[in-house]
Amino acid sequence: MNIEEYRDYCLALPGVTEEFPFNASTLVFKIMGKMFVLTDVDKFESFNAKADPEYSVELRENYSGINPGYHMSKKHWNTIDTDGSVDDALMYMLLKDSYDLVIKGLTKKLKEELKMLND
Repeated sequence: MNIEEYRDYCLALPGVTEEFPFNASTLVFKIMGKMFVLTDVDKFESFNAKADPEYSVELRENYSGINPGYHMSKKHWNTIDTDGSVDDALMYMLLKDSYDLVIKGLTKKLKEELKMLND
């Protein structure tokens, strides 16, 4: 996966926006104002994605390229290396899982707003 594929995939998910809230190189993707993934656009050596805590442990044990979230909650975020140690199919799945986890945590009102955006 390269930065363009990453960006295209994230933006294709319903209701996603992109911004640079921290600095000029940290690209953040949000769903209904809630962050679900971020990366350094200058290097694209990895990205951070939200993850189920129990599944995170399993992923970290099985993949050398999946580690506790860098500068994030180590319990709820993983850093996924883009150096080939994690295959593209799994990276896309982890992006989608992160998106779904954030949607699951949205308020009823925000879920309804998202549904209206998608209709």
